[in-house]
Amino acid sequence: MSEAGRYDLLFESVRIGPVTAPNRFYQVPHCTGMGYARPQTLAAMRGMKAEGGWGVVCTEYCSIDQSSDDTPYPYATIWDEDDVRNLSLMADAVHEHGALAGLELWHGGSYVSNLLTRAPTLGVRSMPSRTDPVQSMPMDRSDIRALRASHRAAALRARDAGFDVVYVYPTHGYLLAEFLSRSLNTRTDEYGGSLENRARLVRELIEETCEAVGDRCAVAVRMSADGHGENHLDADEARDLIGMLGPLPDLWDLVVAEYDDEMGSSRFTREGALEESVAYVRALTGKPVVSVGRFTSPDTMLSQVRRGVVDFVGAARPSIADPFLPTKVREGRGEDIRECIGCNICYAGNTRGAPIRCTQNPTMGEEWRRGWHPERIDAAGEGTVLIVGAGPAGLEAAHVLGRRGFTVSLADKAGEPGGRVTRESRLPGLAEWARVRDYRLGQFTRLPNVSLYLGSEMSAADVAEFGADHVLIATGARWRRDGTGRWHQAPVPSLDVAGVLTPDDIMEGTVADGRIVLFDDDHYYMGPVLAEQLVASGARVTYVTTEGRAGSWSHATQELVPTQRRLIALGVEIVVSKAVSGFDGEAATLDCVYSDGQSRIAADAIVLVTSREPEDSLYHALKRDRALTGTLHRIGDCGQPSIIAAAVYSGHKAGRELGPGTAPPSLRDRVVVVPA
Repeated sequence: MSEAGRYDLLFESVRIGPVTAPNRFYQVPHCTGMGYARPQTLAAMRGMKAEGGWGVVCTEYCSIDQSSDDTPYPYATIWDEDDVRNLSLMADAVHEHGALAGLELWHGGSYVSNLLTRAPTLGVRSMPSRTDPVQSMPMDRSDIRALRASHRAAALRARDAGFDVVYVYPTHGYLLAEFLSRSLNTRTDEYGGSLENRARLVRELIEETCEAVGDRCAVAVRMSADGHGENHLDADEARDLIGMLGPLPDLWDLVVAEYDDEMGSSRFTREGALEESVAYVRALTGKPVVSVGRFTSPDTMLSQVRRGVVDFVGAARPSIADPFLPTKVREGRGEDIRECIGCNICYAGNTRGAPIRCTQNPTMGEEWRRGWHPERIDAAGEGTVLIVGAGPAGLEAAHVLGRRGFTVSLADKAGEPGGRVTRESRLPGLAEWARVRDYRLGQFTRLPNVSLYLGSEMSAADVAEFGADHVLIATGARWRRDGTGRWHQAPVPSLDVAGVLTPDDIMEGTVADGRIVLFDDDHYYMGPVLAEQLVASGARVTYVTTEGRAGSWSHATQELVPTQRRLIALGVEIVVSKAVSGFDGEAATLDCVYSDGQSRIAADAIVLVTSREPEDSLYHALKRDRALTGTLHRIGDCGQPSIIAAAVYSGHKAGRELGPGTAPPSLRDRVVVVPA
């Protein structure tokens, strides 16, 4: 059997009630940070996945009416005919490539605050909102009847917008999950008490949705296969519930109770981790099943389908990293797949209220706004390009420019490529991040017009002598050792002493043992993973942060809770709301961020995780000397230290726009209601 034919099972069509999916690749509902405000951007992004071979492509969570408003987070709406026209753009874009379009009907219940609509927050009983000083209004029978009517009307609008699969959504802590919960649902009417009663509303919505969409649309239920947590709906009750409702919908979309596992980053969760929890459902219900697992290996996908765990390979993040993953599997081009690295930067877009982005796929979210295609770069180029620095920005620029036809020379003073990606991927939990380097190396090393020169440090004179038509400086950034960061916005003289280390020192092999104070004023992953590294090398670590929790920004990537658990399990002492302001070789001085209070902690060394300084001296020397006859640009961390996704994007943008006739398009992101 050929390599491509090996995966034929994944490309069989599958019946879902009255509709048929062309294959088993299923993009499950996932947030985009676009929501109702950017219909063209959203339609182009989803349509790209259908073009790439995903057989079913779904929306994000889609509010059924104004009582379900998740502002400030971007969410979809299907409240009225304007929404029908806007969402039909997505359905049409998906249908254009022969795929099915799915829409996830959603009501937030007590989870939301309705900040935009100011409608009363509805709940199974009166409970505080998760985010604001507001409590939900307990739903009486008339409220339940109104909800059922709104849900049915939304299902009809989804049908009219052209969607093929319509979801009922009783999980993730939203309204229907409240009704299912033993602890939250304290009702004494027919909607409370026994599991059958607590499931009554879910049953009614499934039955009414099936009746509403008739034989035009399939009905899917998204449900946690192991319950919603022991205090709400335990694993046994979840099994009973799915058995009770199993025959009603056309498809079961399965998640798990622990969202940190369902959305687990590669730091904490392996590929295919949900299998043990979801494997029973297919046999119990006799209906098609889809589930996720950050699938990147076609062999893992094939195995789960072949063994009857799932009928569809569900994906959110892998479909973001590579919208053309199914096509590449079908064509036997596994080496061309941009594998998801599990960094969850995609998820951070929604939690920050901004359109989605991806470390591996810099075109994500730019399909309509800039007209970028993940597999095509149309603008031809000619001439020579010298890129100094083979980190994520330099590698991506070399890849894009090589595909455009430029003669590209990529030089780096290190003896190995990858820059910060290579160094960071050796830290605990970050091994999969090396895929950023490996994908790009694998792509451009097949291009005869791209050459890589390692161990090649270049001075300004060397660059000028090279005589390239275009020069890109991608020399990265180094962690500061003077304390400058969010709290200390200028160098701290009492930190410019022996025994002060940086993340670069640790990553480059400096062994720090004994009593270590790690000061995290960066608030993302670097502080926590360095703490793990230090503990592994035998150090006793005290983790000091100006924030209230370790790695506080990682709430945006769904890593905050597992980060705390990991550090506590390792015996790391976490000291919050303090800043390290000095070190005398024996102890670190800590300042309280809320008062004038000071304290001291014994330490043999301190590690500063504060901020980074651009390594831009070569760029400024070239600019000052005006020795170049061609163009000069700086990209990636050399220009703006940021996350790896930003460096890759910077390199990609420079690669697309270099040369005449490639001026960047105007950004198109305004809210547009498609005319009737």
